[in-house]
Amino acid sequence: MPRKFLVIVDDSEEFAAALSYACRRARSTGGRVAMLRVTPDAAFEHWSGVRDEIERQQREEAETLLRRLGEQVLERSGQPPEFLIERGDAKAAIKAVVAADPEIKIMVLAAATGGRGPGPLVSALAKEGAGFGGRRLPVTVVPGDLTDQEIEDLA
Repeated sequence: MPRKFLVIVDDSEEFAAALSYACRRARSTGGRVAMLRVTPDAAFEHWSGVRDEIERQQREEAETLLRRLGEQVLERSGQPPEFLIERGDAKAAIKAVVAADPEIKIMVLAAATGGRGPGPLVSALAKEGAGFGGRRLPVTVVPGDLTDQEIEDLA
């Protein structure tokens, strides 16, 4: 069973470090990268047509982003990535994805840089632990300001 490295695709500056590290580890271990993009729920409960259109646009944007990143992942890791798109709360989406796929063996996150703290997911893990979907999942937290060469040296 191939090892999957789960990376949460967000708009943070440090995301690139997490993706780069996951690609390098996947290449060196014969694994694959799974990229999860979580889109927020649309707030228009009373106008379902508007809500549906917003959700459709968000999904389309997520698919476009994942396809673009997927080219980089294929080049860096040597394997095509798995694309995952979920809607709603990020922590709940991560738990659902991990529970549904026993091949996900490690989650890779990057810590925020500067004085703004480690980032919301890293902070949540520190408080709540790494129990996802009824199982414990190792989490690798990569410094968000690592260069590609530093990642090569580490992974």
